[in-house]
Amino acid sequence: MLTSNQEEPKQEVVWQPQEGSQELFLRCPGAEVLYEGTRGSCKTDGLVMDFAQHTGQGYGLNWRGILFRLTFPQLEDIISRTKKWFSRIFPEPQAIYNAGNHKWVWATGEELLLRYMQNPDDYWNYHGHEYPWIGWEELTNWPTPDCYDRMKACNRSSHSGMPRKYRSNCNPYGVGHHWVKGRFVRNPKAFYEEVTDENSPQGRIRIRGTIHENKILMKADPAYIETLKSISDPNLKAAWLDGSWDIVAGGALSDKWRYNDHILTPFEIPRSWYINRSFDWGSSKPFSVGWWAESDGTEAKLADGTHRTFPPKTLFRIAEWYGWSGEPNKGCNMSAVAIAKKIKEIEKHFPFTVREGPAGTDLFDAAKGVCLSDDMAKAGVSWHKADTSPGSRKTGLERLRQFLEAASEVPMERSGIFIFSNCRHFIRTVPILPRDTKKLDDVDTDAEDHVYDETRYRLMDTTHGARMVDVGGI
Repeated sequence: MLTSNQEEPKQEVVWQPQEGSQELFLRCPGAEVLYEGTRGSCKTDGLVMDFAQHTGQGYGLNWRGILFRLTFPQLEDIISRTKKWFSRIFPEPQAIYNAGNHKWVWATGEELLLRYMQNPDDYWNYHGHEYPWIGWEELTNWPTPDCYDRMKACNRSSHSGMPRKYRSNCNPYGVGHHWVKGRFVRNPKAFYEEVTDENSPQGRIRIRGTIHENKILMKADPAYIETLKSISDPNLKAAWLDGSWDIVAGGALSDKWRYNDHILTPFEIPRSWYINRSFDWGSSKPFSVGWWAESDGTEAKLADGTHRTFPPKTLFRIAEWYGWSGEPNKGCNMSAVAIAKKIKEIEKHFPFTVREGPAGTDLFDAAKGVCLSDDMAKAGVSWHKADTSPGSRKTGLERLRQFLEAASEVPMERSGIFIFSNCRHFIRTVPILPRDTKKLDDVDTDAEDHVYDETRYRLMDTTHGARMVDVGGI
């Protein structure tokens, strides 16, 4: 019992959220929330503490969470971070870390599992489990949303009144930059944003954090901002220093792609230019059709009324059709015949003749008694085999890089490549393609590379031979 002259002992505050985004993230009631922003903005601590704040609240065994990283080596940082805080906030026996199972167990029954997930099939390790809290550290490390989406089936609880939380954090940039941006970002400059669409009836929330909110880091290491400013890659610097989503991320083309140089407003194609198409087949994954015009050196009148002569063999992507479900890297399961019929319908409205072009060799595979190229030819759309010889992937990427580089040169003396502004799926997917981490001269085939593949087929194609004069323009 305290007398009037005694002061109540002060309880040590081990950790508390910093004002701003971190505090907002922990209070946010939304079901699906992404905490993103610059480097050094306290996102990892925020994610870990979002789970911890609900321990000791009477949920006991029913409050169960799982936190994912892409790989086990990456998971080690999370393990160290939780040990740093939990061992002080919840000293034994309040909470114990089980190193063999990589999980924290509280004396009141709560559990937090620390796991890694590289493959969507890893979901089956958790099929049937219940986790009212699921977290993803560095979400842009995952090349596709497959792992993220599958685990949503486990975000549940049989105990009424439980919070349901699906939480993630990340910086812009990385192999998953595009799909994460597509899910959560509509206004890149907003610091708080709610996104609602047909795939998220409850809505998604994005919260932006900045390094300037991290008063602890700024006091301990004030030179850290200068370190970020010294990054030579302009896209990486914009992502990590400014938290910008308006970047070309990933690596394979980021040093060559220039939006202002490579995107053109559609203009009338000179009558003598050669027009054909290219195709990358897909069913459960998207298919992609690209229509191309090839310059023969004849002067073109651009959309702004100016005239310009492009070097012969300069390529222009003038139209496209992308067979997706509306979700990144998800196909629409159309048959080859249905695709061919739609291509014929689209080309009826073109004021020029479209020639046969290259398609991936899987279209010509008759090993199972079905040759998709024959089916499409019967419907009136013919293709020839693209160059998929050994080394062609490496050569195709290098050729695209060379064509992009040439298109940026002033004066332009080499064959280049330009993209019409209506080709939104090229613009959406190709510039951000990352390199394969094991084959640095190739793109990551787990990324959304279907438009890239048919672009590569066209760049490598030499089979169309003599030019034929077409009538009309676009």
